[in-house]
Amino acid sequence: MKKGHIYEGTVERVDFPNKGVIRFEEHNAVVKNTVPGQKVRFQVNKIRKGKCEGRLLEVLERSSVEIEPECPHFAVCGGCTYQNLPYEEQIRLKSNQLRELLNDAIKEPYLFEGVKESPCREMYRNKMEFSFGDEEKDGPLALGMHKRGSFYDIVTVDKCRIVDEDYRKILSCVLDYFKEEKVPFYHKMRHVGYLRHLLVRKGAKTGEILVVLVTSSQMEVPDKPWVERLLKLSLDGELAGILHTYNDSLADVVQSDRTELLYGRDYFYEELLGLKFRISPFSFFQTNSLGAEVLYETARAYIGDTKDKVIFDLYSGTGTIAQMLAPVAEQVVGVEIVEEAVEVAKENARLNGLSNCRFIAGDVLKVVDGLSEKPDLIVLDPPRDGVHPKALQKIIDFGVERIVYISCKPTSLARDLELLQGCGYRVERACGVDMFPFTSHVESIVLLSKLHTKQNIEVELEMSELDLL
Repeated sequence: MKKGHIYEGTVERVDFPNKGVIRFEEHNAVVKNTVPGQKVRFQVNKIRKGKCEGRLLEVLERSSVEIEPECPHFAVCGGCTYQNLPYEEQIRLKSNQLRELLNDAIKEPYLFEGVKESPCREMYRNKMEFSFGDEEKDGPLALGMHKRGSFYDIVTVDKCRIVDEDYRKILSCVLDYFKEEKVPFYHKMRHVGYLRHLLVRKGAKTGEILVVLVTSSQMEVPDKPWVERLLKLSLDGELAGILHTYNDSLADVVQSDRTELLYGRDYFYEELLGLKFRISPFSFFQTNSLGAEVLYETARAYIGDTKDKVIFDLYSGTGTIAQMLAPVAEQVVGVEIVEEAVEVAKENARLNGLSNCRFIAGDVLKVVDGLSEKPDLIVLDPPRDGVHPKALQKIIDFGVERIVYISCKPTSLARDLELLQGCGYRVERACGVDMFPFTSHVESIVLLSKLHTKQNIEVELEMSELDLL
């Protein structure tokens, strides 16, 4: 294969997280945004250390499992990957990918329980970060998602299928207003302009909505007119707050240099498994509320008995997992580096009447050295890149009998499992939870126990019984 040349081939499989593998003569080419069974035309754009990557040009023949995508934006929007696959096929694909990653990393027999489905397959997201821009150079103002394969071009996704009608109405309302007023968007390369992002968050259980307009501070544009338009919308949910955030960072990220409250309050409420959570504009919360209930119920089942036990919830975010476990634990200690999230976690604990939760702001790598409590078990729910090796070693040194590791990036989990197993832990069981239907992402949960514990024996017996069926 030669760089720049165009080839044709059939996708044999798709590796995590969206890497279609095409066998061509003596080589494998990786082509993203494909599904198994498709015959495609692709152009080789990278060859490095014998590995070949190509850019999809055209699907010549559809896969036998493909369906017609319901979302009209799918062909150009980069938000979703598998709108053209039946949901059952998405689950099968993710389950195979997760099993292969774990099988390569796990050294001894374990119980793999597949990928659990999301209770809601469409309109499941409780948070969207829409970007302002244009779909083509000097084109009309757009508001939505990045165009597939593009860092600059934006597709207006006013018929997006992974959010409900309230999101679509809010997007159209804000876009129409700023189009009429001819307000420019912020250019990522020139760092000139005003409109950057529109953040919309909504509680699936409460229906409360938070809207945040993110702009630069390069212009003075009145807020009152677009706020009044939003307040006149007929929505299924209820607007809890409208905010204006100023962000002059050169990076294309949603962050706050300064935030002004324009209407209502600067937070909304969501409910999970009977508990109530106060969520601020930029605090982390699982983006699929109903899927989160499946995730946390699975985590509780893996954790098992917590009566009279001390639990460490490391990378605790807004304290969701900690509060799920607190009612029957002696104490739960949460550690989170984002100070705002820690303050929200403390408020949520008070809101739910939980007095046995303690939340600490700081880096896990540094904080664990100063913890006076000795944990009976540990829950890990780190960012996408996993746990820092030095922090992971300190966690291992606590010597707890059980560790439950929750991961949104299975490749990071697989890497961390190597160290955990090398230091005397064994994977007992694992599964995935589909928190992100139509995308290539999957949440995963693993239960680890110290070797030669009672849990090992029980799971070995359970696995033996399954082998006999």
